[in-house]
Amino acid sequence: MNEGRNESRKEEGAAQARPDRKRVSTLYDGVLGSDRAALARAITLIESRLESDIDDAQELLGRLLPKTGQALRIGITGVPGVGKSTFIETFGLHLIEQGHRVAVLAVDPSSSLSGGSILGDKARMHRLSQRSEAFIRPSPSQGSLGGVAGRTRETMIACETAGYDVVLVETVGVGQSETTVAEMVDVFLVLMLPGAGDELQGIKRGVLELADIVAVNKADGDNKARATLAQTEYASALRYMGLRADGSPRTARTVSALTGDGVPSLWKEIESYAQSLSDGAFLEAQRRRQRTHWLRTLLEEALLQRLRQDPDVEPRLAEAEEAVAEGKVTPLFAVRDILRHL
Repeated sequence: MNEGRNESRKEEGAAQARPDRKRVSTLYDGVLGSDRAALARAITLIESRLESDIDDAQELLGRLLPKTGQALRIGITGVPGVGKSTFIETFGLHLIEQGHRVAVLAVDPSSSLSGGSILGDKARMHRLSQRSEAFIRPSPSQGSLGGVAGRTRETMIACETAGYDVVLVETVGVGQSETTVAEMVDVFLVLMLPGAGDELQGIKRGVLELADIVAVNKADGDNKARATLAQTEYASALRYMGLRADGSPRTARTVSALTGDGVPSLWKEIESYAQSLSDGAFLEAQRRRQRTHWLRTLLEEALLQRLRQDPDVEPRLAEAEEAVAEGKVTPLFAVRDILRHL
């Protein structure tokens, strides 16, 4: 009798796990047809943590993936107050004038307690959000390292399939791990403020090592001379940070998100660099690395989730945390003890 019940439950679970193919097909057709409402719903599904949505999201992504890979992916980071949103709006409008369709994945900082986020990027990018050639998607970072949402890679796939040929990923800029962003984009742009003397003292070397281009923003009015000086100092510092993926030197320049000065020439440099990556087969190698890194990231997340959900491990984890907190055992001993029970 019990065996029959168990089999029945397994069958019910399997039925529940099957993707809703009608739902997936509707979203797929909508995204492929560049329907912004369908794209927004697809991303909501992709970001969902509900078990009932995960299989549908994976089915949808499996259909979308073969149609991606042609867009230029640009990561944009910088300290709070550097003017990322203003810059992205000015930059995005310039790209649209050049005939591009632009997707902006603007990641908002989440509360570590509630998980809530500001999600105010559409308000801050009012002019850009009104353009039919632009799609802005604010997503909570939910504590993810690098200030990037946990499903940003998947969201990029949806945007590329919808016909957006330039995808801008704005990070929180809190300095946690910009490596996360650099691993998923083709060009990594770091925005800086004028006053390089002070900034070079405190900025992490790792951020400059990741930067393909440094742009000193707010190079207008009284700030123009300071911005030019900062650009010179950053250019000097970048000489010691190694070369870009195509073997060219990392560069620094000035821009003004307020007036638009320097934005056209910045885009020309990005285009030239992207073309160099494509011509030299560096881009395909980079995409291969990105996909491998994506696999490892998801695997780590899945293993950690499985670890936390294991009924044998959960109580031992609580005991281990208490023992480590009280100094009774070392963290290394506690980890090895937990792993032995997997």
